[in-house]
Amino acid sequence: MNLKAQIPNFFTMLNLFCGCVALVFVADFGFYWAFGFVCLGIFFDFFDGFFARKFNVAGPLGVQLDSLADMVTSGVVPGYVMYKMLAEAEVNSRFNAKLNTIETLQNEIYVIPFLGFLITVGACYRLAKFNIDTRQSDSFIGLPTPANALFVVSLPLLWNPDVCPYQVIDILTNTWFLLSVTAISAFVMNAEIPLFSLKIKNFSVAKYKLQLFFVLLSVLMLVFLKILAVPLIILVYVLLSIFNNIVNKKASN
Repeated sequence: MNLKAQIPNFFTMLNLFCGCVALVFVADFGFYWAFGFVCLGIFFDFFDGFFARKFNVAGPLGVQLDSLADMVTSGVVPGYVMYKMLAEAEVNSRFNAKLNTIETLQNEIYVIPFLGFLITVGACYRLAKFNIDTRQSDSFIGLPTPANALFVVSLPLLWNPDVCPYQVIDILTNTWFLLSVTAISAFVMNAEIPLFSLKIKNFSVAKYKLQLFFVLLSVLMLVFLKILAVPLIILVYVLLSIFNNIVNKKASN
């Protein structure tokens, strides 16, 4: 057995392990811990590809393992988080409407929260499509599942008056808002929208000025906005990519 070839697979397994642990915390509404383990899983996901390229040991087994691990960490976890958020939003909305007591409401089964798993379905389709799409070696088409996972898993962390004003929290806990996020999330992962990659092969300020600007802006947002910066960074990433596509299209005409 080539031990060097197993190093990337080891990091992939760590990604999968982090995803499994995150699921346990989501089940108990431990969203902060779940977010932390998703971040750790994405960190390991980056290094499995890094070592595969560095040791020149990339192969079909690693590709399949990577997608299976991502399916848990960046597919099942955000879908489960959205399910939990929608369930909580449903309970709160019905309680505020004084339709029943909180004890009875918590024992009811709602259909709407299960729609949160459309994120999982969208992630599964994207990962399968990514494995056979030869166009995404240097950039992405559609939002990568790890970025989408970070966006979704960070949302319940904003349900805190120390992070967001009450008016914003009211929006973030609204069932229709969460369903909209679910639909947009599943769509953007699979949309034919070219997104710039942060992989830098031959460093050049002129060539990678967009990437450098995005990284600098992300750091500043994290410093000043902290956890609120996470979903905003993903939004900025998509919007910058769309703007870059428009500029490049005009330049080529």
